[in-house]
Amino acid sequence: TSANHTPIKPFIVLSSIESTNNYAMAKLHAGMVDHGACLLALEQYGGKGQRGKRWLSAPGENITMSVIISPSKLGQARLSTFPFILSATIALGCYDFIKDFNIPDVSIKWPNDIYIGDRKAAGILIENSYKGASWEGSIAGIGININQTTFSPDAARPVSLKMVTTITHDVVECGRKLHGRLLQRLIAIANENAIMGEFNTLLYRRGKRTRMRRDNISFEAVIDHVSMSGELVTSDPFEQRFKVGEIEFV
Repeated sequence: TSANHTPIKPFIVLSSIESTNNYAMAKLHAGMVDHGACLLALEQYGGKGQRGKRWLSAPGENITMSVIISPSKLGQARLSTFPFILSATIALGCYDFIKDFNIPDVSIKWPNDIYIGDRKAAGILIENSYKGASWEGSIAGIGININQTTFSPDAARPVSLKMVTTITHDVVECGRKLHGRLLQRLIAIANENAIMGEFNTLLYRRGKRTRMRRDNISFEAVIDHVSMSGELVTSDPFEQRFKVGEIEFV
């Protein structure tokens, strides 16, 4: 979809907040935000990462934002059956945004981190809201390192756009561009096979022997692909399937 046909959605900039995901979820529950709206915080002091980890970001230097997603507004996408399609779609939008800077060697590390080379540039946390058994909506929280060049020793091999491009970028303008890329991807979310095909083409270390850890036991396997249900499928010596959170890369 060309940029000209991307629907205009609210883009709200907040100066300082605990967590854009928590704030967006509260607004969703209150019926105060619609599908596609975006909240970007210049400072986030209680950011959340995958599996209970914290997302640390220097104030004013990076994208920390959340996009509101209503499953009912996404056409025929079978998101209740394959919720990973939403995660893959958001990851592809983040990939598009980083590739717009002509940066080489960008990939998607399962389940949904964006890597430049062997270093992490972005992370995604999707949280779902249910009313009874029905899926009310989702919040896609996104953190992308933009201008930060020094990181906590706890951070796992981070990289920022500035470290790669040597240019200082306007964080709010970057957030607007990312928002546009995400909206373009969400328009095409019903095409599940195309989404997973592209996701797997961009999969970090695909076809490579990779060391992983499961229950404190390390092993090696070749990364093959990610299934539509979000499982990592490995081969050599035999096919194995892992759910999100079941293994970690070493």
